[in-house]
Amino acid sequence: MPTRILPAVGDADAVRSITTLLSQLPDAEPVAPVADSTQLVDTLARLAAESVDELPEVVVVHERIGPVPALELIREVALRFPSVGVILVTSDASPGLFQAAMDYGARGLVALPLGYEELASRVQAVAQWSVGVRRHLGSGGDVFTGAGGTVVTVSGAKGGVGATLTAIQLALAAQASGRSTALVDMDLQTGDIASYLDVQFRRSVVDLAAITDISPRVLADAVFRHDTGVALLLAPGEGERGEDVTDRAARQIVSALRSRYDVVVIDCGAQLGGAGAAAVEMADTALLVTTPDVIAVRGAKRAVRMWDRLQIRKAEETTVVINRHTRSTEIQPPLIRKITGTAVAATTIPAHFKELQGVVDAGRVHELESRSTVKQALWGLAGELGLVKAAEGAHRTGRLRGDRGAVSFRRRKDAGG
Repeated sequence: MPTRILPAVGDADAVRSITTLLSQLPDAEPVAPVADSTQLVDTLARLAAESVDELPEVVVVHERIGPVPALELIREVALRFPSVGVILVTSDASPGLFQAAMDYGARGLVALPLGYEELASRVQAVAQWSVGVRRHLGSGGDVFTGAGGTVVTVSGAKGGVGATLTAIQLALAAQASGRSTALVDMDLQTGDIASYLDVQFRRSVVDLAAITDISPRVLADAVFRHDTGVALLLAPGEGERGEDVTDRAARQIVSALRSRYDVVVIDCGAQLGGAGAAAVEMADTALLVTTPDVIAVRGAKRAVRMWDRLQIRKAEETTVVINRHTRSTEIQPPLIRKITGTAVAATTIPAHFKELQGVVDAGRVHELESRSTVKQALWGLAGELGLVKAAEGAHRTGRLRGDRGAVSFRRRKDAGG
């Protein structure tokens, strides 16, 4: 059986030399190379969704891959796709880098300039290892093999537009439908999820920042299990400690959560830091919440442009959610779509703050009544985004399992509803 090899190389000259050499290896089947870290992870996720057998046995990562650094990318691939063997191609073949690459999950290291014998030997060894792992997985071993849970980030175009409330209700909707859900407060200095949900906590996301290998037990110790069933990973009580959560730590934390929960909702707040940027980049869906007024829409446009300049996310890969929407406002969804260049969620959130004021002031937003039009819209948004799974008979009753009362959720026609 031929060995499928996927090169991840951003440099055009390196692509040619690596693919030429790979094509000369015996029983090798090089596939079309990917040019950056996002394309690599997306490609592997798409193949894993079909079957673990569709994944390539070997991935060759060039040291200058971007925008995610090579070692961080290797860690994510090793965690999310454990049956794929990763080889790092680098000009630095020092023992220190070799050890670091192994610690991050690489199965081998090949020095530049590439030599046929060294590359052939390493590819063969890693391919054999990959086949052995897949044989084990096929025998029913309890090993995570899928592309992972769905990660959704919720950012605000500016402060006060409702990003935190949106994130909380999306997580509640997903959990109520029967999907294991984690809600993360990545607004590290000013996060308020704990206040909205009346939670007293000891541990926070900072407690995971310095841990290089987040095991299920370590993760379980850090999260707070809310009465609703949602697993909470909260921002630190002391805002200055948020600086301890680097982009590297954020990537590892998000990857660990993705591997353990069906849905991971991350509140990134309105200020972009390294950790929030890493989360937005890794997300399957990145939401940007705005209100239909000039200042907020300008903020949304500014955020989208900044994400694009920093190569975090393209405008067309971002979805704007319009909060406090009324039919009488001059700024309507089509105009926001045109101004920002993004997609705009079909579900808009109505401007009915009176429904929210009591539960917000009490810090009990999880007790928002089911007849609330705001809640219905937010849970409808969860349905539009594919975060909920319908309980048996939901198409008739309009209810999500675990919710008190009937809460309908609308889905776009092209999303299966």
